[in-house]
Amino acid sequence: MHYEGNMIRPPSEAYSILLQATVGCSHNKCTFCGAYKGERFKIKSDAIIDADIDFAATHCRRQRRLFICDGDALIIPQKRLLRILQAIRQRLPWVTRVGVYANTKSIRMKTPEELAQLRANGLGIAYMGVESGDDVTLQAVHKGADARKMIEAGRKLRQAGIKLSITVLLGIAGRQRSTPHAQATGRVISAIDPEYVGALSLMLIPGTPLYEDYQVGRFELLSAEAMLHELGIMIANTDMTGGLFHANHASNYLPLKLKMPADKEHALDLIDRALKGEITLKPESMRAL
Repeated sequence: MHYEGNMIRPPSEAYSILLQATVGCSHNKCTFCGAYKGERFKIKSDAIIDADIDFAATHCRRQRRLFICDGDALIIPQKRLLRILQAIRQRLPWVTRVGVYANTKSIRMKTPEELAQLRANGLGIAYMGVESGDDVTLQAVHKGADARKMIEAGRKLRQAGIKLSITVLLGIAGRQRSTPHAQATGRVISAIDPEYVGALSLMLIPGTPLYEDYQVGRFELLSAEAMLHELGIMIANTDMTGGLFHANHASNYLPLKLKMPADKEHALDLIDRALKGEITLKPESMRAL
């Protein structure tokens, strides 16, 4: 397989075939992210993508899922993306689900009919980084979209029949806007009502603008207890009709896996007990991205 640059995939795609169709991120302006620092976004040639699909057809026959990397493969023009999906279906017929990262820009560029067409050709799940539902925070981290656009994009994917996994980021608002961030994020999750939510805890990355803000005192990083308190507010303000809310990423201090809405009150009780010191939090040395 032809891999280039700093390739990223969701934790849930750890055992998937990783087909890199793009390099980098089409937005690449978020102040907290250093994943694609210095990389110019590009779409790989059809010849390289075809060769990788051929390789997978011979060497990846046990994997039932495929993830199209990198940071925003949904931005690929519709005809080219359809061609990739059709090649996957033809040459890797055992693959049952294809996933991509998606941002609000790429989702808004696709019509509902185009998204439905992608779904009909095997695109089963999209991963969207919401990070926050608080417009002040979204603007501060240069996310490139506000809460309204996030909700519209998420609903658009779901209406097309594409499963949606959204990521939110504890601590991204700093101390001053922690509560508004948690409350607004819960409301955005509720409005989108996705199949999956993944809550990560902020880890500052040297070389990013947010890390520089932290160093000079413009950004205050939350303590473990403050991040956990924020998670409690977020869950309390989240009303999903179903689906999973996971806060069990390696960056989190208290791993939680919730089936919503059944496990909501139990999760809030666990958070309360952890804040009282009855449950031990993960030590800083054990956290990772």
